[in-house]
Amino acid sequence: LRGGGAVNTARQGLVGLTVNGDPHAVPEGTTVSDLVAGLDVEPRGVAVAVGGDVVPRSSWPTHQVGPGDAVEILSVAQGG
Repeated sequence: LRGGGAVNTARQGLVGLTVNGDPHAVPEGTTVSDLVAGLDVEPRGVAVAVGGDVVPRSSWPTHQVGPGDAVEILSVAQGG
């Protein structure tokens, strides 16, 4: 998983997308589960949206991210 800066993805088998507004390049076929794990995000209490649509946790292992996708990873914060 690569972040930061523009990356020429065509020859490298990578897909360019944004995660929380930052550019990233990931291998083709990357799923939401792969993405969350690659970013070292604790999946508990996390919601993921791709293109503005929430991806149910049950779909994370099969939902692939694609070129140009805008991914938002949101953590639920507990308050008191």
